[in-house]
Amino acid sequence: DLTKHALAFIEQHRAGPFFCYLPYNTPHSPMQVPDEYWNRHAEQQLDLLARPADKEDVPKTRAALAMCENIDWNVGRVLKRLDELKLADNTIVIYFSDNGPNGARWNGDMKGQKGSLDEGGVRAPFFVRWPGHIKPGTKVTPLAGAIDILPTLADLAGIELQSPAPLDGVSLKPLLLGNAKAWPARTYFNFYRGRVSVRTDRYRLDPQGHLFDMQQDPGQRTDVSKARPEAHQQLTAAAAKMQREVSAEQTPDRRPFTVGYAEETPLPARDGVPHGNVKRSAGAPNCSFFTNWSSLEDSITWDVEVGAAGEYEVIVYYTCAAADVGATIELTLGERRVRGNVADAYDPPLRGAESDRVPRRGESYVKDFRPLKLGTLTLDRGRGQLTLRAVEIPGKQVMDVRLLRLRKLDGEKGNK
Repeated sequence: DLTKHALAFIEQHRAGPFFCYLPYNTPHSPMQVPDEYWNRHAEQQLDLLARPADKEDVPKTRAALAMCENIDWNVGRVLKRLDELKLADNTIVIYFSDNGPNGARWNGDMKGQKGSLDEGGVRAPFFVRWPGHIKPGTKVTPLAGAIDILPTLADLAGIELQSPAPLDGVSLKPLLLGNAKAWPARTYFNFYRGRVSVRTDRYRLDPQGHLFDMQQDPGQRTDVSKARPEAHQQLTAAAAKMQREVSAEQTPDRRPFTVGYAEETPLPARDGVPHGNVKRSAGAPNCSFFTNWSSLEDSITWDVEVGAAGEYEVIVYYTCAAADVGATIELTLGERRVRGNVADAYDPPLRGAESDRVPRRGESYVKDFRPLKLGTLTLDRGRGQLTLRAVEIPGKQVMDVRLLRLRKLDGEKGNK
């Protein structure tokens, strides 16, 4: 479906310059893939396994391989359509990924996976195609990273960048076109949850201070920090400097969610904060809903900034078992409030497990949610805490909540 929309976009803009970003959401859990791909991999013998092999979930790897084959087919659809539209020679195509695998599996014999700062966690495939300009089979060996994509594409397309701040990346055009006479040594930093890893063309310093010669030991098996004290000292100092600089800017995100800049503002559970007994349907906030709302002291809040004063219709997307019908809920923002009653039962089953090739971990199962109109809430411009709570609970719990939607009825237009 994502490919279908991308193809329609390309065809719509075929007559002029366009930029099409097509981010597939696989291979990722939940491990769901159509039968025609799964059936070719369901019993596949794996010759290459993770390090260590006993950590690998083989059925999950098989599902990931099936997903990759599906990606191959979809990428093929894009390339074929560019050929059919006679755009291939004038279109730069890049294929790349975001991080290492989301589980223990063979990764080019690199160490690490998603979430780690070892080579296998942060190194990803990167292919570029531009017929008539980039020679087929060209291999770029100097270090390059995602920070280089913007300046490279701008340079290849002849666009002058006007960035308000200096970019960390550089244009890789000379390397891609094969006319780079010299290329300076570069140092890359990976920073994640307070940890730093440093990479040069030859070495990687991991967050624990181990040094690896990536030319001689791409699998990071031997710590050479004692054998290469000068390199170890240099990269350790660079990591410490980066740690200080980045940590100083790692403050909590206090940005509010904006209301009133469009006719409707959705505020999903993903962006809310549970209080008291309320909890998410899964550990990851993505596509989750709030459940276990059982006390008058419980609440769900959203930090919002109203950009346009006026009347807003309030709609809560909910489910509720028949035994719990009758709760009265209230939404407040400052002195403004609106109340409603959960009068109708709606208790559909969870879905998703029937399509999983292996049990999911972390992601929520889903279900259908019904809209409940609470009424109209008058909102003043400004920032505040939107709070959803119960004032009466006749059953064991109030309801499950997936989404709060504010629909503007009248008043000011939102300020950009």
